[in-house]
Formats: sequence, structure tokens, C-alpha cells
Amino acid sequence: MQAGTLAQPLRSVPSSHSIPPRLPTPKPLLVSSTVASLGVPFHSDSNEDTGILDFSSLLKKRDSFRTPRDSKLEAPAEEDVWEILRQAPASEYERIAFQHGVTDLRGMLKRLKAMKRDEKKSTAFQKKLQPAYQVSKGHKIRLTVELADPDAEVKWLKNGQEIQMSGSKYIFESNGAKRTLTISQCSLADDAAYQCVVGGEKCSTELFVKEPPVLIMRPLEDQLVMVGQRVEFECEVSEEGAQVKWLKDGVELTREETFKYRFKKDGHRHHLIINEATLEDAGHYALRTSGGQSLAELIVQEKKLEVYQSIADLTVGAKDQAVFKCEVSDENVRGVWLKNGKELVPDSRIKVSHIGRITFSARVAGASLLKPPIVKWFKGKWVDLSSKVGQHLQLHDSYDRASKVYLFELHITDAQATFAGGYRCEVSTKDKFDSCNFNLTVHEPPKIHLDCPGRTPDTIVVVAGNKLRLDVPISGDPAPTVIWQKTITQGKKVPAGPAPDAPGDAGANDEWVFDKKLLCETEGRVRVETTKDRSIFTVEGAEKEDEGVYTVTVKNPVGEDQVNLTVKVIGKAYLETCLLMELKYLKASLREAPYVTQPPLRSLLCPGPPSEPTHLAVEDISDTTVTLKWRPPEREGAGGLDGYSVEYCQEGSSEWVAALQGLTERTSMLVKDLPTGARLLFRVRAHNVAGPGAPITTKEPVTVQEILQRPRLQLPRHLRQTILKRVGEPVNLLIPFQGKPRPQVTWTKEGQPLAGEEVSIRNSPTDTILFIRAARRAHSGTYQVTLRIESMEDKATLVLQIVDKPSPPQDIRVTEAWGFNNVLTTGWPSEGSGPSH
Repeated sequence: MQAGTLAQPLRSVPSSHSIPPRLPTPKPLLVSSTVASLGVPFHSDSNEDTGILDFSSLLKKRDSFRTPRDSKLEAPAEEDVWEILRQAPASEYERIAFQHGVTDLRGMLKRLKAMKRDEKKSTAFQKKLQPAYQVSKGHKIRLTVELADPDAEVKWLKNGQEIQMSGSKYIFESNGAKRTLTISQCSLADDAAYQCVVGGEKCSTELFVKEPPVLIMRPLEDQLVMVGQRVEFECEVSEEGAQVKWLKDGVELTREETFKYRFKKDGHRHHLIINEATLEDAGHYALRTSGGQSLAELIVQEKKLEVYQSIADLTVGAKDQAVFKCEVSDENVRGVWLKNGKELVPDSRIKVSHIGRITFSARVAGASLLKPPIVKWFKGKWVDLSSKVGQHLQLHDSYDRASKVYLFELHITDAQATFAGGYRCEVSTKDKFDSCNFNLTVHEPPKIHLDCPGRTPDTIVVVAGNKLRLDVPISGDPAPTVIWQKTITQGKKVPAGPAPDAPGDAGANDEWVFDKKLLCETEGRVRVETTKDRSIFTVEGAEKEDEGVYTVTVKNPVGEDQVNLTVKVIGKAYLETCLLMELKYLKASLREAPYVTQPPLRSLLCPGPPSEPTHLAVEDISDTTVTLKWRPPEREGAGGLDGYSVEYCQEGSSEWVAALQGLTERTSMLVKDLPTGARLLFRVRAHNVAGPGAPITTKEPVTVQEILQRPRLQLPRHLRQTILKRVGEPVNLLIPFQGKPRPQVTWTKEGQPLAGEEVSIRNSPTDTILFIRAARRAHSGTYQVTLRIESMEDKATLVLQIVDKPSPPQDIRVTEAWGFNNVLTTGWPSEGSGPSH
């Protein structure tokens, strides 16, 4: 720093950006005398060129080095909430309670009422307790009174109960006429009413334990969606289960609006969900806590219909099939086919079908790229979709030279149930990487799960006068509509008719016509109950006229299914005959008579075992465990399922070992304590009252060994740039990762292992956290986290900068004076101040 001159009185404006981090010895500072003009000539003892010191520009430069700080994200200053409440109107109580972390609003109002009540004069107390005290959680509080009689005995009460001395929680002090109660390590349990009793008089106060402000740990992110898509905002706060408020364009979203918005709490995370976004949902959404606020913008765009494939001219031979295709961007748009301007009506010769197509797009800005980016699509964890391209899946890419944008698309045509699941798109260049995850839900056509093998009608036998109950399991997404019909004797079938109160022919007692809930039946003996997974048809007091073939049809927008059920009503005499035949069969079985082959009643009334479960798959493998999952069987049996049994055996062996004692009702299971390296086969059986059904077995032996998954750090976007924190603020850096077996995580700073108790590392199987409770400038630097599995590793670098205001210069002295000029000598500010370099 050069020397200069300054006229008295002396003024000095140090500039934070002109001070290097450390200087061995201070140099003299001379400032010129023309202070009024704020532009003063520089002079030095070595006759160097004269310069101008502009104080206003230096002040602006100094301000530019201050890190901007959003006031909304700062914790509120320590204020006396009770003094604020004394002067506030009643309409502001709720806002003040939320701002200062008061969760018990009713208790707050009660205390406020006690605060505003005038106290009577006392002869026992010279100085009473204040109407209310507040203390931060974890701190201590002292309640002091002054007595008129220094020798009087006092009692301290908490919520009407006398406080007993126990440990170091409560400390009672007596100093002359003063009596003091000290409460250490205050918690929410200490938030109560306290009284000091002297003889027959007492004074009261309310103690409010203030929780620390709830801070925003992971802010909301802006979102861009199309009309009809699902929106989910997620924000992470510092306290689990904290009270928060959601706002849209500054207006609070209340619980009464749950038909539009859904609020969800998951530990530290808070979610706002909009199932189907509309144009009116666009705007700025905010999550507000007692210690901060996070803001994000939602942009909702309309879908534009585009024609991907137009109709092409066809030339076919006589009696050949002609197929016209047209593809548009919105699968929900239904087209109308015309011939010579007239609409075509589908019939036995003309068929019209609608096949949905799903397109996922990834747009990459290419203005700064020298080479096209590399894009990979995955399903699940590591299934590369480039090897699955075919009839149902296509990959396309293009480049728009005008906008300099690369477009990568994944097309799924005629989606099937197996296509549902999680997908991931990864984009990488030479020095950059990004990825995104998304889920695909595939609607399933409706299906009736029969209680018998095959699709032929089963005969259900019921005794006259008893209840007839047909329980039909169904499935489908969305939930299907169920229609029951009864076939007339002539073979005609009557479709669903009007409601029960509609006019009709009351004499048509040989047929029932009804929809999924309402039934046209004059006697009211029939009812239908339909839920998401089953439809139950009930007839009270079955009669001979109830015999016949019943047709149940299930429909939803993606298809339909139909089965016929034959009902036979028998009299008591026929039942007695069957019972005699059954008894004869049992006796013959005891004598091992070979001519009795089938019990007649059992064949009509006894249920059979269930069919085999479906879609048995291995979900995860470790060194000692295997996780299996499967789906329920197509046929459960009349009595329903009792559960599933899981067994395993060594490859080449026929000895099956039970994986658990008893049955499990779940369709997944973690098989534990398996020998490492063994090759095992697994099988699952379904059980009902008739016994176990046929098993389903894994197609290939499973090797019990941890699947090696390459370690990979998923560095969040906000950690890829310099991380700025102020001195004293907490630092919480969370980095998710992947890898199997569990990777070894190592943190270093400037190439050296982290040391000291101020920086703590917390690792879990899926992420690692670097935490600093109160940041200091010494914590600034370059941090590197390394993920290692055997010889494979992945690294990520983070730059942390801790900033603070500079402290005043040290040791300012006047070392020389002549005329109106003075020479100043200053030392640099103490180490640890100023911005980090």
C-alpha cells in the first residue's frame, strides 16, 4: 500500500478488497488534505506518480464484496414475544405465534389474558415475578422475587404442584430478601405456569420455552409442466414435524382446499402435490417457516397437438387388407375417420383401433458444446434401453440449428403392464453430467379372476331358501365398471336397464337387469356390492326361479372382460340324497373300494386349491439374503387365500427347506441367513382352506452373492458451484450415492484427511453428509469426497467459502507530521476477518 497525505481531522476509510490475507509488516498510509472533494492526491516519499483516492468508489467496492443475503431466509432476531403481544390486536395473534415458534395458541391466549390482568398490591412481596418470561430451548432461566420479610419461607409451584429439589435441574437460592429459582436446560416440559407462595399470598408467572427457528435446509425448485400433469413441490426443513405454511402468490393455502392441493409431511420433508395441473395453477409457491421462506415458480403450458405421421396413400389388391395409420402427439385425442366426407362406422369389415404412444423428451442446450452430448436411457437401476429397441420402444434424436438445441426422445408404443416402473435419462459431455428420474404407470385392462380353471361356466349349487352369494375378484386400472346380467331361457340377454324406481314390466320375474349398484327387481331380494378388487352378487332366500346363467362384465377405458356363471338351486330332498351318497363314499373309502371314484357332493360344494402365484422375481441379493416378490394367483378359491409359503433348495437337490414358519400374507419376502455363494432355487405356493396350490419356481438358480454395482456420486446441482456461508452459520452438505456392496466414503480437504471435532461426517447406505455446526473462515477450502468399492471409485469436488465482515485495522499511529500533513501507520485487521481467499 502506498503512502499519502491527509488534512486534520484525520479520516480513514479502509477497503476490504485492498487488504491481502496476511502482511508481515504494516506500511505507512498518507492521505491528502482535499477531503471535501472526496478526491485527494497521493504522495509518496519516493516521488512516485500522483493518483486519486476516491472515497465514494471505495465504499461502493467495499459494499460489492458483501454477500447478498435474503432477509426472508434469516432467522428472526431475539424479541420479547410477550411485549409484542401486549401491543398487538387479537387478529394478529396467530401470525405472531407462527413467526415466534409458539405451537400452543390456546395456551398463549390464556397467558396473554393473565398478563393483561391488573395485579393487586401485596404485603408479602416487595417485588413480584414478571407476568411472563421467555427462554430459548436448552438455556436456563432465573425467576427472582423480593420479600418484605427476609426470614419468610417460600414455596415454588409448577402448574400447582410444589417443586422438589432434584439434581441440578432446579436450584433454589436465598440472598437476604431475594428468593431465586433457577431452571437449567429448559425443555418444552418446562413451558408452564409458576408460582411463588409466601404464607397465604402468592405471585404467578408464565414461562414460555421458545423453540429454535425452523430453517430451510433444501429449498423448493422451479417446475415446468404441461396441463394435466402431476406437480409435487418438496422442501426440507431443519426440524422434524415442524409447522409450516404453504402460499401461492402470497395467499396462504388452507386445509379447506384439499380438493385441489394435497399436503404431505415426511420427517423433515414437506410436500405440496397438485394431481392435475391447470393453467390457473401457474404462479409462485412458497413454503414459510418460523425461520425462513423458500420460493419457487410453477409454469403450466398447454399441450399443442402435432401430427407425427400423416395418412399415406395405399394401393392394395382386391380382397386384401388395407391399414391406414395416423399418429398425433396427444394419446387422449380420439380421431374420426371419414370416407368421401362421411364418417366411417365400425362394423365386421371396418375396424377402428386407438393405440396410445408415450414420448419422453430430453432437450439439451448445444450453444456451448463442441460435440453432441451422449444420452442414455435406463429402466430400473441399470437396464440400458438401447438394447431393447424394437416394436414397442424406439429412440430418436435431432438437432435444431436455429435454436441450437439437441432433442432426444424415447417413444413407447402400445405400452404393456411390464413397462411400468422407474426410468432414468443421463446426459453427459466431456466435463459435464446431468440426469433425471421419472416413473411410468400403465393402465391395465379389466380382468375377472375366476374361481375355477379355464373360462367355461361353473355350476354353483345353493339350497333353496339359503343365501346365494357370488363373489367375483376383479382387477383393472382404472377401476372397472361391473355389469351383471341374467340370461333368459330362450337364450336372449337383457342389457342393463333403468333404476329400480323406473317404470317397467313388473311381471318379468325370470330376469334381472341392473348396473353395478342398482338392480331392477320387484321383491328387493337382490343386491350388488362392488369395490375396487371384487364384485359381490347376493340373493336373499334363493328360489327355483333364480336358476340360470349369469353373465358378469367388467369394463374400463382400455378394455373389457366377461364370464358366465351357472347357478343351480336344489331342494332339501336332493340335498339329503347327496349327503347319503357322500356317506356311502366315505364308508367305501375306508374299505378301499375301487369302484367309487368321485364324491358327488364334494364335487359340487367343496372348494379347490388355488392356482400358482404369478410373476415370481428376484428383487435384490446380498451375501446372505435374497428378496423375492410375486403376484397373487389367477384363481384363489372360494374361501379366499390364507397366505403363501416360501421354500428353497440347493441346485441339484430335491430337498426343499421352508424359508419361514407358517404362512405370509404379503406378496414379497426377505429370505435371511442363506449360505454365501450357494446356488439356490426358490418356489412359492398359495394356500387356502382346500390346501396348497401348485408352486411357481424361479427359472434359474440364484447365486447368493452381493451384486456388484459401480459406485456413483449424485452431486446435487446447487453443490456444483462455490458454496457461500457466513461465519457462524451451519453447513450441511448432503450427497446421495449408489453402489453395492456398501461403498467406503472418504472426505478430504485440500488433499488432507479431515481432522478436528468441528467438522463431522455422517454416512448412511445411500448418502453422506458433511456437517459444521458453526462455520469459521478456517473451514474455507476445496473438499473432495471419494466413493470406493474395491478398485472402482468415484469422486466429487466441492468449494466452500466462508465470508465475514473485516475487523477494524490494528495499531493506528501518527508517525510523522509537518504543516497540515500527517503520516499514518496502520496494522492489518486481526487474522480471521474479511472474506476468505
